Amino acid sequence: MSAVEAPAIAPLSFDHLAALTTPKGVHEHALLREPRLEHGYCTDDAARALTAVVREPTRPPGAGRLESAYIDLLESAVSTSGAVRNRRTEAGAWSDEPTTGDWWGRAIGGLGATVRYSRDLGHRSRALRAFLRAAVRSSVDVRASAFAAIGTADVLRALPDATAARVLLIDCLARIPRVADGGHGWPEPTLRYANAALCEALIAGGNALGRRETLDEGLRMLTGLIAVETSPRGHLSVTGSAGRSIGVTGPLWDQQPIEPAAIADACARALEVTGDRRWAREVLRAWAWFEGDNDNGIRMLDETTGAGFDGLVPGGRNENCGAESTISAIRTNQNARVAARWLS
Repeated sequence: MSAVEAPAIAPLSFDHLAALTTPKGVHEHALLREPRLEHGYCTDDAARALTAVVREPTRPPGAGRLESAYIDLLESAVSTSGAVRNRRTEAGAWSDEPTTGDWWGRAIGGLGATVRYSRDLGHRSRALRAFLRAAVRSSVDVRASAFAAIGTADVLRALPDATAARVLLIDCLARIPRVADGGHGWPEPTLRYANAALCEALIAGGNALGRRETLDEGLRMLTGLIAVETSPRGHLSVTGSAGRSIGVTGPLWDQQPIEPAAIADACARALEVTGDRRWAREVLRAWAWFEGDNDNGIRMLDETTGAGFDGLVPGGRNENCGAESTISAIRTNQNARVAARWLS
């Protein structure tokens, strides 16, 4: 089936995500399907998992338990200074110092999604308090700022008068590089990871602040990124784990599920903001990557359990099913269901 048709898409199971989750958080890694307990938990994945749970309209069995575990971890991760810890042992102890790296941005992203989407008033209130604690800080890192901008834009959608959110969003957007002269290229010398998050931040942030120029910059960057990441056969061929220099073509390895998932998130945001159905078709292209329309023609998820495979590698796939890949599959499935309704 073509990646740009609008098939009926069923909700993806949360069973594997639930199997990775304990009251202390979600295990970061798995050996095949079994959690690797010795690797513990991380804020990055708990924040993404929280976003997936609060944005799931079908409320799968145990969703409340999952939401509670993830918000508990994020509350604990955000220090009194607003910086955030990332590494938690299996016993539940934090093993690193709080900083404003990617996990600070991811934490703000998950907390912002909870403020906007959670059905639990108590969780929304707790998320807002933790968000406001983290929002006193900023990061010089581009991707941390992009992740934070996305969550902060969600807070402003729920609470338009939230001054702290507005101030933080302005700061985060200022950290994101732009393409000169209204072009469609990429503003960094090398595509790295979660590239489309930069586009989503500009789209969501520009929309939340009423800055049409910023929104349009995000749309142009996203258009250019998709052009680079689409193969001549029409499927996504995303940047590999070592990055992609400008002008490099052909399959790159290993391809991480976070890349098509970030593209789906950005295109879904563009669809929400503009109502242009071409973005719905791009979301479905990203979902098709998981279903096997990729450089190896191999499925990247188990639809029975919702497990996502950790990477597309030369000639096959990484058979481990950790948290990041599983959450990436779930979030892309959620976006694809919305996109399919736009095209039905």
